[in-house]
Amino acid sequence: MLKKIVSAGLLLVLFTGVVQAKVLIPAPPELSASAWILVDANTGKVLVEHNADQQLPPASLTKMMTSYIVASELHNGKIKEQDMVPISVTAWKMGGSKMYVREGTQVSLIDLLRGVIIQSGNDASVALAEYLAGGEGAFADVMNQQAKLLGMKNSTFHNATGWPSDGHLTTARDLSLLARALIQDYPEHYGIYAEKYFEYNNIKQPNRNRLLWRDSSVDGLKTGHTEEAGYCLVASAVRNGMRLISVVMGTSGEEARARESQKLLAFGFRYYETGKVYSKGDVLQENTRVWYGVEDTVNLVSPEDVYLTIPRGSKDQLEAKILVDETIEAPLLDSQPLGRLTVSFEGEQLLDTPLVADRSVEEAGIFSRMWDAITLFFKSLFS
Repeated sequence: MLKKIVSAGLLLVLFTGVVQAKVLIPAPPELSASAWILVDANTGKVLVEHNADQQLPPASLTKMMTSYIVASELHNGKIKEQDMVPISVTAWKMGGSKMYVREGTQVSLIDLLRGVIIQSGNDASVALAEYLAGGEGAFADVMNQQAKLLGMKNSTFHNATGWPSDGHLTTARDLSLLARALIQDYPEHYGIYAEKYFEYNNIKQPNRNRLLWRDSSVDGLKTGHTEEAGYCLVASAVRNGMRLISVVMGTSGEEARARESQKLLAFGFRYYETGKVYSKGDVLQENTRVWYGVEDTVNLVSPEDVYLTIPRGSKDQLEAKILVDETIEAPLLDSQPLGRLTVSFEGEQLLDTPLVADRSVEEAGIFSRMWDAITLFFKSLFS
């Protein structure tokens, strides 16, 4: 059973100040696109969305999953950047955008990864799929397994490139989850997405993400285009410590996908802010009563860093509540959940996170436990 405790003091710890007038945010921009979404990368909060769960062909946005799997294998030490990858006839013959690898040669894995990310090379994608899984079909199975692990509920991949195939579909929401995972899980390789050029085989090609030239805060991610998919772009930018991810699918051209993405990012940075509310280990409630233990109290602390994305200027209108277990009994383990912290804004719950014990508490001897039992009995009579 949870007992509600509303603490004015907690509000002062969270956000101090005088309550201001209601924060007004204009309607989000309407885009010339089939679907879009704007997400805060730190908190996962969705700021804007339209048709975000509509299944659409992703074209070369598929290569985000290809590069995610390669980065995962590198991170786990299963492959190395300097591994030499053989180029098959199948990879060499791939049409569409190319890195221009040659059949019968060997190319370093890190060069192929750059070819996938920067040049959107279909040939490089197939070569990596064959190297990691033995063939593109088997690699697609790995892609679908990984999609499930990331919570991409509406995605099905048939190949490593995004080459048109009936049923090869994803959604704007799923792509935002993938982009967030790329940024957070493997930052050591995310930097490749910001590189503007890559040269291989004496052919220098630019990154197709035009926002890298227009906005210094943009550092990724990936473009895509087929006749069926239209022009698509997943972009990410950081300003004043706040990172946003935009996904725009089904626009009419290269300029359109860049322009519509800029609209989303500008709206998010103008009208929202993200900040750290608590750091891991911060004490949120002191001296919480413990029964039947060798110690009478513990502190309740945050088990992890806590971030919030809120309308800009609304800090003083947040409402915080602590919910604590009504009777806490030893033995307790370090970091055992004993309550929850919730934060709301205008009736919308923004945060619900556990509070944990700051230390372990062993069970007391029999006489101390008997005394606590008697105390609790009389306490229940008068409560």
